[in-house]
Amino acid sequence: MIALSALLVLAVGFAAQHFWSGRTQPVRAPEVVRAAAPHGERSTDGEGGRSAGHTAKAGTSAGPEIVVDVSGKVRDPGIHRLPAGSRVEDALRAAGGVRPGTRTDTLNRARFLVDGEQVVVGGPAPAAAAPGGGTGTAAGAGPTAPVSLNTATLDQLDTLPGVGPVLAQHILDYRTRNGGFRAVDELREVNGIGDRRFAELRNLVRP
Repeated sequence: MIALSALLVLAVGFAAQHFWSGRTQPVRAPEVVRAAAPHGERSTDGEGGRSAGHTAKAGTSAGPEIVVDVSGKVRDPGIHRLPAGSRVEDALRAAGGVRPGTRTDTLNRARFLVDGEQVVVGGPAPAAAAPGGGTGTAAGAGPTAPVSLNTATLDQLDTLPGVGPVLAQHILDYRTRNGGFRAVDELREVNGIGDRRFAELRNLVRP
């Protein structure tokens, strides 16, 4: 009798434990997954959280910049910082605009600027920037960019292969007499330039 009672108590205890472990339990709803931050923004978890306005401000921070030197006949010449991808027109605007009466027909206002470039307004166009960031020409080498026949000085023309001071002066005289060059082919009409010399210069100069 005692053994049967003990077995009954054991069975009741086992049933109670099984019922208790299988009872229905409340389920917590999962937390809403935060949207991924845009590229370039940092998460602020664990620091009390930053405001949404601050996050938006970080996402609209300024992009890369370029530095250009605008000189010549502008209202505010000097060094100016512009967003990458700016054009010559943007550099002129940053320099306060061109002074009245200044000719800008030799400037390509739509041209993209490069970092470290110099934009000369109302004067001879500077040589294009070299791949290493420098400008001008190397010693004993030809010009790195086509020389403008309409704005080049005597010294700049003298650097062209086969063009000495005398021939450079002939080019300047032709430019003054005819109001400038409208095409590179007009270089054939300059006294002292034959077909062979023109073939050497045609890719080194521009109107």
